[in-house]
Amino acid sequence: MTAGPAGTPLDVLVIGGGQAGLAMGYHLAQSGRSFQIVDAGAEIGQVWRSRWDSLLLFTSGRYDSLPGMPFPAAPDTYPGKDDVASYLQAYVAKFKLPVRLNTRVASLARGDGGYVAKAGGEMLEARQVVVATGPFQVPFIPPIADALGPSVHQIHSAHYRHPQAVPPGRVLVVGAANSGCQIAQELSATHRVELSAGQRLPAIPQRPLGRDIWAWATALRLDKVTADSRLGQRLAGRDQVIGPGPRKLARHHGIRIRPRAASAAGQTVTFADGSAAEFDAVVWATGFAADHSWIDIPEAKDGQGHIRYQRGVTPSPGLYMLGLTWQHTRGSALLGWVGNDAAFLAGQIARR
Repeated sequence: MTAGPAGTPLDVLVIGGGQAGLAMGYHLAQSGRSFQIVDAGAEIGQVWRSRWDSLLLFTSGRYDSLPGMPFPAAPDTYPGKDDVASYLQAYVAKFKLPVRLNTRVASLARGDGGYVAKAGGEMLEARQVVVATGPFQVPFIPPIADALGPSVHQIHSAHYRHPQAVPPGRVLVVGAANSGCQIAQELSATHRVELSAGQRLPAIPQRPLGRDIWAWATALRLDKVTADSRLGQRLAGRDQVIGPGPRKLARHHGIRIRPRAASAAGQTVTFADGSAAEFDAVVWATGFAADHSWIDIPEAKDGQGHIRYQRGVTPSPGLYMLGLTWQHTRGSALLGWVGNDAAFLAGQIARR
């Protein structure tokens, strides 16, 4: 059993070493509590480095800082994914955060006076636990993918890197949210691209009237709108594309827009309007599913196995969630705002 000094349990175990877990670590370090951050990756920022090569944040450098350390980018520039990974590594070094890499937690259960996490053959014991594994856990691919033939190259957006890795020919990008639109635009320079939009999402320019969209949002205090407010409930139920949406992609990049992909057979995909076409490759930009099946704490879950929480505080005393989309505000999963939720949970931890 791994624990804190003199064999005592840690005060806090933080599961996940991305921006949420590191922001939590910053606040725990300020409080002087014994804590450990564990992460399944081989290096800090591994998840960021594994995204596609041209990925840029849709928040400018002005809004990308974790608590205590400015992001090293000009305020009106948009950092790349490797810039974020390097920043997270520098953050750990600056604050000497205790991060254990290559440590995948397979289960979490209640223990005597706290919690026990199993990682490999090791047991980690802590009085309180923060689950900071983020909203992007298991790539989701619709069942119709199984009906496509072996000649169709299939890849999820989580594993897409650059256009050269996609075979030449006709490519279908399924999913017209931010990732799908960005990948479709990039592929259109070298491939015949079609984009399947399951629902119509509003597209917002990244710089309306020459000013960053988040500057407008903060000026209007939209970043303060909470998930439990009436406006928050409306906003949380509607995704937006920041940057060129399907209409602009069709007009300026020659991308054909299709409705929802309904079925598939061989190389043919049939769409909701009854139209069909053959494709050489499909990029599934269909999002991610949360997986909390490894959390074996019934009182923290609802009937569908989802974790119940209010502003990150679960019904199981001393168990917290951090870094989820709309956990408290629109920015709860974003670099520049996750520190606010971490500070709130640090206060909850201190009161226990």
